[in-house]
Amino acid sequence: MTDLADVDWPPPAPIATRRLVLREPERRDRAAIVDLFTSAEVNAYLGGPREPAEFERALPAEPQGRPGLFVVALDGAMIGIVDVKRHDAERPGHVRPGGEEPELGYMFLPRAWGYGYAAEACTAALGWIAEALPGEPVVLCTQTANGRSLRLAAKLGFTEVERFEEWGAEQWFGVWSPAPLHG
Repeated sequence: MTDLADVDWPPPAPIATRRLVLREPERRDRAAIVDLFTSAEVNAYLGGPREPAEFERALPAEPQGRPGLFVVALDGAMIGIVDVKRHDAERPGHVRPGGEEPELGYMFLPRAWGYGYAAEACTAALGWIAEALPGEPVVLCTQTANGRSLRLAAKLGFTEVERFEEWGAEQWFGVWSPAPLHG
């Protein structure tokens, strides 16, 4: 199992899709990051929004990138994030002994909802994972009450493995495996 700290990060070039760019966080993203993590709409299924003044104090002036954290930009402006990190072995839900599978997470500003940006960005991130961590299954966990996230998981090709209770809500846990290459 390759550790995310051992992958080539950041990628040699930002990941470009038809409409979006996935890149490392930059200083200019700070206000959008604050909006994202303090939005009641965005965080409705993630334990609720953070308090803006408290979050701003905790957020470094210079973004601290880490392997797997992508800012999703549209026309240069941040509209969301896609995050790839190891699924904590202590949390419920695993597809292999010992766990710690790569886990895909995503958050988008409400103004970016409904345009297919999340699917486009997550598809690009899954391609990056398939290259950076070949052969590893990718997991995703979301509340069953989050219909948008469940539809996105299905669209991306995640299949349900199990449901469990965590953080006071029923969670959906799914897995995506890269298609084997032929010939």
